[in-house]
Amino acid sequence: MTFLFDIGKVLLDFHFEPSLATLLPPGIPDGTGRLEVLLEKKDDFESGRIPMEEYIPWAIARLGAPVAEADFLHAWRNIFTPVDPMWRVVESLAAGGHRLILFSNTNGIHCPWIFENYEIFRHFPEAVLSYRTGSIKPQPEIYHHAIATHGLVPAETRYIDDLPANIETGRRLGFRSWQYDLNDHPSFERWLATELLHG
Repeated sequence: MTFLFDIGKVLLDFHFEPSLATLLPPGIPDGTGRLEVLLEKKDDFESGRIPMEEYIPWAIARLGAPVAEADFLHAWRNIFTPVDPMWRVVESLAAGGHRLILFSNTNGIHCPWIFENYEIFRHFPEAVLSYRTGSIKPQPEIYHHAIATHGLVPAETRYIDDLPANIETGRRLGFRSWQYDLNDHPSFERWLATELLHG
C-alpha cells in the first residue's frame, strides 16, 4: 500500500515565530511585523521561485538587525518537534513493507537538514518537495507531479495532510485522503485501521 505523508504538523510539529523572534534585538520597533514579512514570502521560497541564496540575505535585511547567516539558519531550522504518535505509525507501516513517500511544502533551508537530524525520515526513500518541483500544495500541479514521477494511482494511494485546502485538492484528484489533527491522533488511527483492513 502507498502512503503520501505531509511533514509539517503531521510528522513534525513546528512553530516559526518564537524561533525567528530570537533574532530580533529587544525593543526593536514592530518586531511582529518584521517576522510576518518574512513568512509572507515563504510560499515563493518554498515553491522555488526565490532561490535560497536570494531569500536568506533578503530575509536578514528585513529583520533590520545585524544577524549572521549561521544564526539565521539555526533559527529557521530549530522550529520542529517530533509528532511521536505518528512516528510510531510510520515505524509500523515501514515494518509492514508499505511504500512511504514524503509530500511536502518545504524549502532548501529545512532540506536536507531535517533528513539528517530526524531519524524517522530513513523510512522515506522517495519524496515530492515543493522547492524542487516549482509548485506548492494545494496547487494541482504538485499533485500531478507526484502522480507522474512516482507512478501513483490516486484511488490506491493514502494521503495524510493537516491543511484542509491540501486535502480538498487531494480528494478532488482521487486520493484516499485524511486531514490529520495532531490533537486527535486516535481518529487517524481508526481511519488507518479501516484502510489497512479493506486495502
